[in-house]
Amino acid sequence: LSLLPQIIVSEVPTTTKYRAIVEITSGDSRIFSGESLSLRCIIPDKYKASWDYLWFRGSVQLPQFGETYQLWNANVKESGKYSCQGKKETSLGSIKTLRSLPNEIHVDGGFAILQMAKRRVLIGDALDLKCRLRGSAPVHETILYRDGIEVMVQNGSSLDFHLPHVTLEDEGRYSCRVSWDLSRRTHSVMSVPTLVNILEVLTKPVLEIDKDNTQLERNKMKLVCHIQYNAPAPAPPVNYYFYKNNNLLGPAISLNHMNVRKAAGWYSCRAKVPKLDMVRWSEPQSFGEVAGPPLMPPRPHLRSQMTSRSPPHTFSAPETQPASPKYFASTPSSDQHTESPSPSSPSSESPVSTSLPTSGQLPGQTQTPEPQNLIPSCQPQHHQSGCLVDVLAV
Repeated sequence: LSLLPQIIVSEVPTTTKYRAIVEITSGDSRIFSGESLSLRCIIPDKYKASWDYLWFRGSVQLPQFGETYQLWNANVKESGKYSCQGKKETSLGSIKTLRSLPNEIHVDGGFAILQMAKRRVLIGDALDLKCRLRGSAPVHETILYRDGIEVMVQNGSSLDFHLPHVTLEDEGRYSCRVSWDLSRRTHSVMSVPTLVNILEVLTKPVLEIDKDNTQLERNKMKLVCHIQYNAPAPAPPVNYYFYKNNNLLGPAISLNHMNVRKAAGWYSCRAKVPKLDMVRWSEPQSFGEVAGPPLMPPRPHLRSQMTSRSPPHTFSAPETQPASPKYFASTPSSDQHTESPSPSSPSSESPVSTSLPTSGQLPGQTQTPEPQNLIPSCQPQHHQSGCLVDVLAV
């Protein structure tokens, strides 16, 4: 009996399933030294319990415990990855939330900063960048660079850049140079590079075979289809399909995992967003002793091939601000294929890869074509660089 209180206390969890969230409430993730910034810690607790807050820069805990963290008259040394954590005291001890994902803050001691209008840019979206200048110099030219190569040059005082319909090739480290004349001398400053990532709406799935899951029966294993889904809210639902040797293991499900019997073979999964007409296949994964090369998923009839190039980025100056931009085209993108299923196939579940968005699609839902599977023979068609083949619809 004397040990009973110790046993009870030891079983009380010290962490919750909640993960704190850090958001910027005023300012930007890139600010000049001497400016201010405000961060807020959010605890997604549906019971609205009272929490204390712990703040961190990197692994170092900061001497502040409120819901809001203020950077007043920031200096360069305060740059870093900020995170927070909720904490509350109970009669059985302290309970903490999971620490938030870090939010990186950059305090710049220079004279120019390149800022992004949006935190997340999808394929097909417009990329809007602003070159901020410390002070109010009479700017006459601004140059945008990607990975050190000129992308756009504009004359006049405007510091905004607009790149429409971006692709994965527009990823890179962007910087800007601002020039002005003062006291019969030309002055020029350069910003620190800013990393710009372009995201796919639906990434290529990765299949995980969990064969040692202790929560399953000994003759069972778990298939998990991992994807990154970046559609803006409200995002249409994703359907998942699982295959063994290209044979469908069951109907479409909304969960990204399925328990199956352990059996040797080639396993794959498919993610489909019906409302966006998007389909992506995983690479085949082997389990057990299998002979021969991996079995590639079936493909629809090849109808045509098109070469898609990134549209030239143009600059639209405000009506009150004349500009004469010069565009430096980047390297053309690689060829992409447009495929459509056979008209004779009654199934709408055949994998389709397209490079052109259809009407009603969200911005950025173009899909990267996947490698064609090996086929024994085909009949070349005139005026096409590919050929038509017969496939078995799913």
